[in-house]
Amino acid sequence: MIVAIGTLNKAKTRAVEQVIRKYYEDVEFVHIDVPSGVSQQPFSDIETRQGAINRAMNTLNRANADLNFGLEGGVHEIDGQMYCCNWGAVALKNGTIISGAGAQFILPEEIARELRSGLELGPVMDAFTNTKNIRHSAGAIGIFTNKLIDRTEMFEHIVKLLIGQVMYQNKYN
Repeated sequence: MIVAIGTLNKAKTRAVEQVIRKYYEDVEFVHIDVPSGVSQQPFSDIETRQGAINRAMNTLNRANADLNFGLEGGVHEIDGQMYCCNWGAVALKNGTIISGAGAQFILPEEIARELRSGLELGPVMDAFTNTKNIRHSAGAIGIFTNKLIDRTEMFEHIVKLLIGQVMYQNKYN
């Protein structure tokens, strides 16, 4: 089986690979840098979900793999508080798209202000933590949950939701 992942982000690719390896043998993984077709910093669940779907479809169009994953992080506001939101999608060879969402958590106001001013979360978090490419490892969720959950683990949950639905459809359709 060939599994294509529409990103080069290490946290996201690790999440897909770790989950898929639990349920399938003899898998070849392909990492493809594809566009999300949404803002660099998605600002709603709708836009973030669309980014994941676009990545999955763009991956399918480029790789035509058995499973084509798109994962997208974004933010949205509820009652004046900004939350991180995370979405994933898998595109199957027959054109079926399955999407699902994962953990959401509040961002501190000092981070939210930066995002409202037009900046993207990854670089803001790099400056906040004085590191480089934190989006490839702990991510904002790792920092703001005191490292109880990192970005890979967060996306693993979404991938489990997606692959579980694929397995269900294969079993009952």
